Amino acid sequence: MDIQQITESLAAKAGASTSSLGATLKFDCGADGIVYIDGNAEPNTVDNTDRDADCTVKISRENLAALLTGALNPMNGFMTGKIKIDGDMAVAMKLSRFTG
Repeated sequence: MDIQQITESLAAKAGASTSSLGATLKFDCGADGIVYIDGNAEPNTVDNTDRDADCTVKISRENLAALLTGALNPMNGFMTGKIKIDGDMAVAMKLSRFTG
């Protein structure tokens, strides 16, 4: 999956969610790009703009794709260093509604 496909997948999942994330979250995939979820908006919005977020998840594009398809367990990814979190950990814990 490229960054645009990841963005579209997250946008579909965020739009289908019945509840708002209630925070902003950024997936930082380094040179591959950014995916930003504005969970304060109703419905949640997703784009590729790099701006401050309540929580930043540093992850490779490949691992983010695996996370979205359920091939990467979020807890295992965090424990093995494939996922690094800066900011509000409680926001990161809400990601299950958009993954798998």
